[in-house]
Amino acid sequence: TTEDLAIPAESMRFMGERAKSTTVEIDASHAVTVSQPDAVADQIGEAARATVA
Repeated sequence: TTEDLAIPAESMRFMGERAKSTTVEIDASHAVTVSQPDAVADQIGEAARATVA
């Protein structure tokens, strides 16, 4: 989340790169599941589809 005040975006990017994760950035606060539920659901759906493809 790019507007997270609890964990800086740069720290999250570093953690994702270190874990070799596929990541997306959503303009949201730390509570991304509350403020952007549709965007989160879309990403979960994409991840699920990618694992069964």
